[in-house]
Amino acid sequence: MEVRDFLIRIKIGTTFNIKKQHQIYKEVNNVTSFSASRWVTTTNLIENSQKDATIKMLHSEQLKRKVKENEQNGGIITILDAAYPAALKEIFCPPTVIFYRGNVTLLNQTRLVAIVGSRVMTDYGKQAVKCLIPGLVGNQLVTVSGLAKGVDAMVHLLTLNSAGATIAVVGNGLDVTYPKQNQILQSQIEKRGILISEYPKGARPLRHHFVERNRIIAGLAKATCVVEAKKQSGSLITANLALNENRNVLAIPGSIFSENSNGTNALIAAGARPLVELADILEEV
Repeated sequence: MEVRDFLIRIKIGTTFNIKKQHQIYKEVNNVTSFSASRWVTTTNLIENSQKDATIKMLHSEQLKRKVKENEQNGGIITILDAAYPAALKEIFCPPTVIFYRGNVTLLNQTRLVAIVGSRVMTDYGKQAVKCLIPGLVGNQLVTVSGLAKGVDAMVHLLTLNSAGATIAVVGNGLDVTYPKQNQILQSQIEKRGILISEYPKGARPLRHHFVERNRIIAGLAKATCVVEAKKQSGSLITANLALNENRNVLAIPGSIFSENSNGTNALIAAGARPLVELADILEEV
């Protein structure tokens, strides 16, 4: 079993968290003559009580079937592959395996901009997205977002409607649609952009998955733009992750009386660049 196959089997066949998966990758990547069974037997990353079961699982017919099902469900990229996005290798705890449907070449485009925001948009937020997207597409930028309802979905939809390219990072398996209202949009992204996830087929949209996928959204793009956000929102998590990875962060200022602008105004107060026109994004990307 080669290291690449081993990483895929660890991803699909175990419940190890993303930190453990990355630790495993770092260890096995330095092994000159790799044997999955020998590595499991000697590593300190797997409890002694789990070693026999892990070895058995790695070589089981059941896991082989699951891997095959995932291969038939879409493409698979590992951190060892040339197609793996170079920008993601730079982030803290990059995903070891990515599942995808669509145009994989988009992942290594250099002009990627993430746009995230509130799931419940105001008219102000809608107008801002409508104003920005055509210009971004016209300047050959690829948009990145999380396919959530609200700002995310609008970013993807308007990008496609403007004949642009978009990347959707989801917190579930590729065969799962969340929210259900995005089913048609998800299908369009698979055909005209790319849908990616670090979760295998059948994975449900669990709460911690969305926090984890935010690091991928921020890591792929040179700049992250926050359209609208409350004080405690997932969009702010994405923005902070981007800042931690030395990416540029922009935020659209809003009324001090709007709850949806509390988060973006706070970002600007903390040093994010105010996003008031298309040129602000173009200069950062």
